[in-house]
Amino acid sequence: MSSTLTRPMGTIILCGVVCAALAMGLRNSFGLFLAPMTADLGWSASGFALAIALQVLVNGLFQPICGQLADRFGGRIVIMGGAVLYALGIIGMALSTGLTLFTFFAGIVMGAAVSAAGMPIISASLTRMLPEAMRGRAVGLGTAGSSFGQFLVVPLAQLGISFAGWQGALFLMAGAALIMLPLALPLNDTKPKPQPGAAAEETASAALSRALSSRNFWCLFFGFFVCGLHVSFLSVHMPGFVASCHLPSYVGAGAISLIGLFNIIGSLGAGELSSRWRRRDLLIIIYASRGVLMAGFMMVEKTTASVLVFSALMGILWLSTVPPTVALCARNHGTRWLATIFGLVFLGHQFGGFTGAYLGGLIFDLTGSYDLMWSLCIAASAFAALMHIPINDAPSRPVVQPA
Repeated sequence: MSSTLTRPMGTIILCGVVCAALAMGLRNSFGLFLAPMTADLGWSASGFALAIALQVLVNGLFQPICGQLADRFGGRIVIMGGAVLYALGIIGMALSTGLTLFTFFAGIVMGAAVSAAGMPIISASLTRMLPEAMRGRAVGLGTAGSSFGQFLVVPLAQLGISFAGWQGALFLMAGAALIMLPLALPLNDTKPKPQPGAAAEETASAALSRALSSRNFWCLFFGFFVCGLHVSFLSVHMPGFVASCHLPSYVGAGAISLIGLFNIIGSLGAGELSSRWRRRDLLIIIYASRGVLMAGFMMVEKTTASVLVFSALMGILWLSTVPPTVALCARNHGTRWLATIFGLVFLGHQFGGFTGAYLGGLIFDLTGSYDLMWSLCIAASAFAALMHIPINDAPSRPVVQPA
């Protein structure tokens, strides 16, 4: 490959990775504001948390819509619109004096912003713009970049709170969100104009109908539901589980940090393997490994060492599902309407995320323990592994309509 081609590809991947890192880092910083905002404004912690939970649901519901817009007008336009919504949403959060207004900006506006400037749109753009041999690697880099953003942006947001107060930190974050505008410029995946005499491309409605009637789509959808279930349960409840085991609070924070750190390794590895292995087999291994790891963790004594070792290993499996899932969507459903179709698959992930976060708390309130939830997560791992067995992982012929 010539240097003239390599350089633009490197620029495309770099901008996609940094954009994903910034978007994810800003989004994952909102938990830092719970304590100072509720203390200053007299809000309840549950009220603040409900707004963030609503963001997860709105993100999932808006993802297919943003995907459709990206497929029609290009990912660049949607990502730039998402960056503007990020800034507006964060400014609205900073200026909110009541929970109702805060819930609107943190839940509705930010949910739409995360959908527009989030990893699914960026992944679809990278997948469309790069050769097939590079797609898994590029999506893996983007996913790893998201974790890197969590490590880079979250500590900076905490510093901002310490030196500028929670409101000043939010204003600084709103300004940082606008950096995504220039980063999105190279992600110009607008479809080329059809050549004279070429067959008409498949319409969006036909592509969606074909996807929704496909066994492959629903296997990926329910598999990604399990991924969201695991991720949200551990993200929200791991510190509480650690506290219930009478371990120091720093162990819970360290567990979440280690998951993010080792997710960089897992995402890069999965992206590389997605270009070499069958993606279906890779997903089966990832989900089955999660179940084995959680079952083993339940059988050992809960110590600082065992929690941190578990977290590091789980981090490797954390978002390593994303590169092979995106690659399978592209292989089975094509790249023309990829953002739309993967957006629907991602909706399953967000439904699972809401379920994992809420069900974990409900089970703990009812039983005083997380044991039942761990058992459900282990069973869900087996279910996800089995769901991927029937997926077709062979190249399919492109579908066109008569001219």
